[in-house]
Amino acid sequence: QVQLVESGGGLVQAGGSLRLSCIASGGTFSSYAVGWFRQAPGKTREFVGGISRSGGRTDIASSLMGRFTIARDNAKNTVYLQMNSLKSEDTAIYYCAADSTPWATSVLTNYNYWGQGTRVTVSS
Repeated sequence: QVQLVESGGGLVQAGGSLRLSCIASGGTFSSYAVGWFRQAPGKTREFVGGISRSGGRTDIASSLMGRFTIARDNAKNTVYLQMNSLKSEDTAIYYCAADSTPWATSVLTNYNYWGQGTRVTVSS
């Protein structure tokens, strides 16, 4: 069983950047695809993007392509979400989740393991 902890959230001005980290423990990290999701106040949780077990495949939500990227370092049991050109609508709690399938999907219920989330606030 894998445990996930997100970090790197905070307050940033519009146009700025943040890099979130998702650190895993308790399992063989390279056996899991990892997805990032976010939940804004009053809204449902939505898929941000994901990365395959090996890191060879990444998928980013179409509305976020060009601003968000995902990478992983299996030696460090860590997945990163790089967020650039942040907008006020990116304000949300960001969660990482792990799934034992080869690559990440946008289907929330596919994920068995979740972190506690990290809050991102973008001021305009």
